[in-house]
Amino acid sequence: MKKNNIIRNGIGFLMVLLAIMYLVQLFTGSLGNQVNEISSSEFMQSLEKGEVEKFSLQFDSGAYTVTGEFDEPKAPSGTTDEDTSNNLSIFDTRSTKSKNFEARVLTNDGTLSQITELAKESNTEVIALQESQSGLWWTLILNLVPFLIIGFFIYSMMSSSGQGAKGPMSFGKTKAKDVSKEKIKVRFSDVAGAEEEKQELVEVVEFLKDPRKFTALGARIPAGVLLEGPPGTGKTLLAKAVAGEAGVPFFSISGSEFVEMFVGVGASRVRDLFENAKKNAPSIIFIDEIDAVGRQRGAGMGGGHDEREQTLNQLLVEMDGFSGNEGVIVIAATNRSDVLDPALLRPGRFDRQILVGRPDVKGREAILKVHARNKKLAPDVDLKVVAQQTPGFSGADLENLLNEAALLAARMNKKQIDALDVDEAEDRVIAGPAKRDRVISKTERRMVAFHEAGHTICGLVLSDARIVHKVTIVPRGRAGGYAIMLPKEDRFLMTRKDLFEQVVGLLGGRAAEELVFNTQTTGASNDFEQATGLVRSMVTEYGMTDKLGAVQYEGNHQVFVGRDYGQTKTYSDQVAYEIDNEIRRIMNEAQEKARTILASHREQLDLIANKLLEYETLDAKSIKSLFESGLMPTDRENNEEYPHEVKAQTYEEAKKAREEREKKRREKEQSGDSESTSDEVDQTETPDDTAPSDNTESKETAIDEENQSNDESND
Repeated sequence: MKKNNIIRNGIGFLMVLLAIMYLVQLFTGSLGNQVNEISSSEFMQSLEKGEVEKFSLQFDSGAYTVTGEFDEPKAPSGTTDEDTSNNLSIFDTRSTKSKNFEARVLTNDGTLSQITELAKESNTEVIALQESQSGLWWTLILNLVPFLIIGFFIYSMMSSSGQGAKGPMSFGKTKAKDVSKEKIKVRFSDVAGAEEEKQELVEVVEFLKDPRKFTALGARIPAGVLLEGPPGTGKTLLAKAVAGEAGVPFFSISGSEFVEMFVGVGASRVRDLFENAKKNAPSIIFIDEIDAVGRQRGAGMGGGHDEREQTLNQLLVEMDGFSGNEGVIVIAATNRSDVLDPALLRPGRFDRQILVGRPDVKGREAILKVHARNKKLAPDVDLKVVAQQTPGFSGADLENLLNEAALLAARMNKKQIDALDVDEAEDRVIAGPAKRDRVISKTERRMVAFHEAGHTICGLVLSDARIVHKVTIVPRGRAGGYAIMLPKEDRFLMTRKDLFEQVVGLLGGRAAEELVFNTQTTGASNDFEQATGLVRSMVTEYGMTDKLGAVQYEGNHQVFVGRDYGQTKTYSDQVAYEIDNEIRRIMNEAQEKARTILASHREQLDLIANKLLEYETLDAKSIKSLFESGLMPTDRENNEEYPHEVKAQTYEEAKKAREEREKKRREKEQSGDSESTSDEVDQTETPDDTAPSDNTESKETAIDEENQSNDESND
């Protein structure tokens, strides 16, 4: 870049110098004495009349240039004194008459001899000059100067429109970077919760470092490795770990960087990428979000000439074409492997497809330990318990959870991250921050409390698979309140009973509204959406109805418009009618089941709803104690609200309240009182019954909602 600037500055200086010389030459005649340009015939007439005092002859560019002086100043031919006076500039007092003249005479023997004779007759002095050697080159330079200046400006504009030192002609060059030359700090030890996936990639790295132990047994390393899985599960992180461990050139590029506005650029960049990789073999190419260029061919509206399809065709050829692809391993990542072209997934291209799924409880604990390395955790934070409370969380979700907890602790000027911070961070990740500054009527707040109590009672009675972890009427996000139901253990298979009980729990809120208030509210809309989705999957995908049998009528793949466009249903209208009837029947059964449960546990329903109105949030210990004994637990320390979430406070108010709380605790500890003062301080911060609730939408764990479709068996 610096070298190009030097060259560009040198060329610019030369162009400016030539332009100045051109302008000086252009205006030289007007800056000095006035020179009259006359024709050859006028020169001959003046010479014949004896009006020429002296002149010189010089051969230049195929003709004679005659320069000389008249006896007396003369005006240009064809002008009068009036004309010359009118043509004068306002600020120029000089006369246009001049003794100097210049003429061009063609080269022939007759004209030259005639001039010589007339000069002798008039006794005019004649000076013969040598032929000019620089005139031709000087004229050529002066003629080229304007074109050079224009070319310089065009070059400058084209260079500035390029990227860095690259110009428009470098569109076909790849944008991939050799990240192995950079300081990649990520290693396999930084990747947790994906041990099997790591082992597959460690094998690739070992082959690149020492291929002899593999080739000795006749093994062939996979030409390509495809990392697929939901977002946030660590696919790109695994690729970074490979780059940090490999010790070979590692070219990284995104799938969207292949395609530009110009046709053919994508294919050209693919060729350039693989050429660079082959020159540095053995090497690794990593393509992130490969579904940007690897989608199924023929699915778009552009046909075979679509730019993306040309890029894909070139990628297929480079990975396993006629010329081969020795010494280059391609690693790609995507979360939409269902839309990739089958030719891209065949052995020889992506031989190995690694599913990077959401971690289990053991993997979540390992991920939390990795992200907790640089965080100061209090002794009451148990990462194993946190892992059990976060089913369905991906690695990115867990990292975000600990980061939110650290931000909350820093906001309150804490020295360590305690269990309260982690618990509040879980709620924030699942449902968003609390919204306590909205004032609603007591009637609507009471409806929200019974709605959430209905979910809680159904979850407690039907607790074979799921347990109630927390219930609150504090609005968060779009939910006016929510109940978190967590599975007792990580499960990969779901029975018909388990799914039906989930539907009953979702409909418990509406059943409570009808039982207590004899009305229906809009707060159950999200419950119905989730419940209907579960029941439809039971009927159309899992074959869990006797009437329709074990037939799959709808697939569980995500919609891909290019592939699914124009395809008709695979079942008749009669079957569609029966599907609707079965869905309606199961939903009605679940709602009737919820009504029966709540009617038989009306006393516990009223008790939990009233306690929600009083405390706003109940944890698993409090809920269990209320359901079994009708009393709140004597120890409320584990159920205290997060300090600055008790009521809507400013940042300064929240910080001051926390400092006062810590001060009182230290005073109690110093006085020998081991009893926690959290209850006393909480009572001073508990708001009145006007704490708001947005809408009555019940919300289970947001992560579980997204992964209902992943609960089926994948044999």
